[in-house]
Amino acid sequence: MSNYSDVVWSPVSFTHVEYAKGDFFGKILAWMSLLPVFILSGFATHIYFRREIHTIVFFVGIFVNESVNFIIKHIVQEARPIAGHTVLNVEHGWPSSHSQFVWFFISYVILFIYIRSHNNNGIMDMLWKHGMCGLCVVTGCMVSYSRVYLLYHFFNQVLWGFIFGTILGVSWFAITQLLLSPWFPFIVSWKVCEFFMIRDSTLIPNIMWFEYTTSRQESRSRSRKMSSNKLQ
Repeated sequence: MSNYSDVVWSPVSFTHVEYAKGDFFGKILAWMSLLPVFILSGFATHIYFRREIHTIVFFVGIFVNESVNFIIKHIVQEARPIAGHTVLNVEHGWPSSHSQFVWFFISYVILFIYIRSHNNNGIMDMLWKHGMCGLCVVTGCMVSYSRVYLLYHFFNQVLWGFIFGTILGVSWFAITQLLLSPWFPFIVSWKVCEFFMIRDSTLIPNIMWFEYTTSRQESRSRSRKMSSNKLQ
């Protein structure tokens, strides 16, 4: 067996969060700080089961955003706070990757809700949009604050993560909406997309209602066929 006594272990800081023992509020913020991990898991699950090209492009934007953050961090090389965590952070601190990640995601989602999501434009629909966007902003603020409260970042590192994330999120939405979306019908017709059953639902106003009514009609149609076959 190899000798591991001289091995220096390095943590995956993106998923490792510590809080002061007995600090209940800090524990809540520690879980909030893990939101990017949950978002990535949700993306992977949604892409696997839905195969939506728009979601895939959004996911690509997440990686573009993280790549920009990685490059900036290694150019600036600004240190993090010295907080006495049991696991030492070896990554640089400016800008905060958690803050940049979550605000990229939130800025994109807010634009998607107000620009791309079309249901009936009634009062309840507008209340739902405002409520969802408000919830996104509150969540983003909590994730960003958690990085300062738990002493993983200085305030300016989180602030610049917010600035970069918002700029990149808005930019990626504009690229997707204006440049890429018109090509979606053509892209999904490629053989490789047909093989993986990649689809484009961007022209359908309310995809949930469309799928609900379509599946119900198909179920009723098959039920009538089965009944007629039994009578023959």
